[in-house]
This record gives sequence, C-alpha cells and structure tokens, in this order.
Amino acid sequence: MKLKFTNATRVLAFCLLVFVILNGLICRRTESPPNFILIGPEDSLEDVVRKAAQVVPSPRQLSWQEMEFTGFLHFTVNTFTDREWGTGKEEPALFNPVELDARQWVKVCKDAGMKQLILTAKHHDGFCLWPSRYTEHSIKNSPWRDGKGDVVRELSDACREAGLKFGVYLSPWDRHEPTYGNSPAYNAFFKNQLRELLTEYGPISEVWFDGACGEGPDGRRQVYDWEGYYRLIRLLQPQTVIAIMGPDVRWVGTETGYGRETEWSVVPVFEQELKNLADDLVHHPFSIRFIPQGDRVEADLGSREKLKSATALAWYPSEVDVSIRPGWFYHSSQDNQVKTPEKLVDIYYSSVGRNSLLLLNIPPDRRGLIHENDSKSLQGMRAILEATFQTNFSHLAKTTATSEQRNHEAVYAVDQDKDTYWSSEDRAKSATLEFELKQEQAFNRALLQEYIQGGQRVEEFLLQAWNGSNWVTFAKGTTVGYKRLLRFPLVTAKKIRLIISKSRAAPTISEFGLFKSPLIVSE
Repeated sequence: MKLKFTNATRVLAFCLLVFVILNGLICRRTESPPNFILIGPEDSLEDVVRKAAQVVPSPRQLSWQEMEFTGFLHFTVNTFTDREWGTGKEEPALFNPVELDARQWVKVCKDAGMKQLILTAKHHDGFCLWPSRYTEHSIKNSPWRDGKGDVVRELSDACREAGLKFGVYLSPWDRHEPTYGNSPAYNAFFKNQLRELLTEYGPISEVWFDGACGEGPDGRRQVYDWEGYYRLIRLLQPQTVIAIMGPDVRWVGTETGYGRETEWSVVPVFEQELKNLADDLVHHPFSIRFIPQGDRVEADLGSREKLKSATALAWYPSEVDVSIRPGWFYHSSQDNQVKTPEKLVDIYYSSVGRNSLLLLNIPPDRRGLIHENDSKSLQGMRAILEATFQTNFSHLAKTTATSEQRNHEAVYAVDQDKDTYWSSEDRAKSATLEFELKQEQAFNRALLQEYIQGGQRVEEFLLQAWNGSNWVTFAKGTTVGYKRLLRFPLVTAKKIRLIISKSRAAPTISEFGLFKSPLIVSE
C-alpha cells in the first residue's frame, strides 16, 4: 500500500523535525554550561557578577580539580651535571641512571596520596627522555639501557598499572635545537615532538607548558605558536588539560606551595588574551583562542572590582607547584634539606585547602630512584593527613537551613556524597546552615566544598559554635570553591553553624566537615 501525505501533514512533520533538532540543541547547551562567558559593554557590574556565577568548569577541568594532589618528576641530564638549568651542550653519555625503577617512583607517590605524575619529558636543555625521531639529543644516544631505553614509556606504563594518571612537561624553550629562533621551522619541530608524546604513550592527562623563551643560535627570539599547539592537543587527546601557558589551568604565581586566601576559579579575560574573538566560537573554541599573556601573580584576581573591566570571564583554576627540596632537580647536597612532614602538611592546607591543586615535585636521584629522605617525608605527611581526616564528626549531623531548595535540602551538605548538595532558594544570596552533632566533640579543622558544577559563588562566610549561651565565631573566610580547609584552636561543641554572609548567587555546599588533627602543624 502506498501512503499519501497531504501538504498539511508535510508541514506538520517538518515543524516536528525542527522542534526535535532545536530541542536537542537546547538540551545539549543546558547539559553542558560553558566554562567562559562574554561580557558586553552594556553589562552593569551586577550583570557581570551574575554572569560570573554561571561560569562552570569543563569536564576536563573538573576531573583535574578532583585529583587535588599530583606529583612532578624533574629528571634529565641536569640530574648528572648538578645543575638546575642545562645549556643544551651536555653529552647524552652523561645520562645513565643504572637503577632506574619507574614503579618505585609510582609507589612512593601513590602511597603519599598523589593521583597523577607529570614527567619533564624535555627540559630547557632539549634532552629528550624518549627516543624522539626528530633529534639526536635524547636517551637513544645514552648508555642507559644500551640506548634502547624510554623513560616516558616506563613511567607511563607504571602509572597505568597503578591507576595513576600520567602527564608530560614539554619545554617550548630548547637550548639545543638549531632551528630554535627560526619560528616557523621550530614550531613545526616542536609539534612533531608533541605529536610523538600524544600518540605513542596512551592517555596523557595533562600537558604542562611554561612560558620560558629565549634567543636561538642566530640571535632571533622564538615566537611560539600557542594556538597551533593547543589545536594539536585538542585534536589528538581532547580530554588533556593544558596547564600554565594554556587555557585550562593557570599558575598560582609563586613556587612556595602557598595559594591565595581568596582564590577565585572564575577570573577575567582581557582583549589581548583572546585571539580573533570576533570569529565564530562554535567553530573556533574559546579554549584554543584564549592565550594567556604573562603570569597572574596579583593577590586579587577575581573580585568584583577585577571583574568589571573584563572582556570575558573564564573558569581558570589555580595549580600550586613546589619542590620537596630547595631545587627542582636532585642534588646530593640537599639530601638533608627535604621538607618535613609538618611543612608538607602546611603546604597541603595552603594549596588544596585554598581551592587549588597541589603539584609537588619529587626529583629522582642519579640512581634513578626517589631518595629515601624524600620517601620518608612523604610517608609522614600522609600519616598526618589520614589521622586528621579519618573521622568526620559532622557526618549525618542533624542539619537545618534558613533557606533550601527542593531536592537540595540541608542534609545533603553532610552526606559525604560529592554529587549531592544543599542550595538556598534562588533569590537568597546569604543563608545559615546549623549542624547538631550526635554528641559534643572537640575539633580543630573544618572542610567546606561548593558544588562547582553549578559555579563558584560564596564570597564571605564564618563558622560559629554554641557555648551554651552564645554563638562564638571560631573561623571565617572568603572564597570556598572546590575545597576550603580551615585550621583553628581546639573547639568543643555540639552545635555549630555556617553563616554564608555574601554570595554571588544562591550558595551551594556539597560537603561540610569537622575534624581533629593529631598534630598542630605550623600555621
């Protein structure tokens, strides 16, 4: 039987098809809010603040943030020359770590709580820790493993076996490569090396670029093709985070291990950082067009005052890097200068506990092993943190709020489930959560986490304890973000309240915790 369609039926079918397509597009937009937003000249400060609360992390940024604590491994010919920066003239024969054991590196770092390791695949000296086909300045011309070794391979395999993510540091500055300074030629060379790392070693979770730049052999200064580098990474490994001189993660601004007391993940982007912004952002993604211009070292990056002059706002979280030793590469003279467990814990509170990710450098020694002193200090750090956070006194506490949304009630702030959260009513920009513990407890640490998939919103908060007759403030802060950890003198109480006094939109809390540290580390 042959079906017949009237004109009216055809029109109806066409309209239905258009509806389905548009509905699908709207749903995709709803399910995947942008990690950037443009600011128009007509936007008032109130409009800009409202927009800032709508910016959220991309899936790759969220996955990165949830790692919290990762490791850096600085290792190259510098390890054998006792230098921090090589000249590019070192002989490959110097590199011979006869006891190298990547599984030992991974075990030490995993036992310390790290979720990812980043290797200096190539530092400024240009020496490659993999047998690159594009240079002779690599381990293929070293005596290690009779010239058949591959540090990148051994570490990436060891990470995968242990369930850790693996990332690479690839220095754009290359003091050995003759084409450096001839910008088109060197950029092609660099992309070839980048392609090797991204196609031959399995998933690469983070590519770490610094902005070091010098002159080539002929005196010309190299101009890096950042946009081209980003495009290649997005093409070959779309889930890879591009850090520091990249659009996904920024440098905190120091190498001390200490982040800002007020750390906004949503920061302003200015016109000089946006290449060809007038282009269609659907076809030219923001994360390829956004090219950082210099390091952001100011104490204030994301306040209302800073937001009002932005061209755009982006989710651009902070990574805090620091070395366990005074230097970044191994030096035997520093064996007794390894940071103590207490110092490392202090750094943890001041980085992970301030809405940042901690990237801790542990340099392998000349044997090709993590030194015993470094390992011992990491073990001590882990023991302190585990003893502190093993018991959350506020878990399933009786919880009430001055304002809450349906399906986001106060109880979700203490259920230890990161995918649930309390939220105040839409129009409320301040609120109070009150927690009644099962019994009176002594505690000296507190944890707060926002549901950042809905944006970073909290601007000011304080914590109070009921002493039987009055509420007494024992801690306060500004930003929360993914995680905020607070330290304070011992408090004994059964009733505690969190007062969010200022927020950019309806505040959310995905987790609240109270803990007791067995050690009082340096404040």
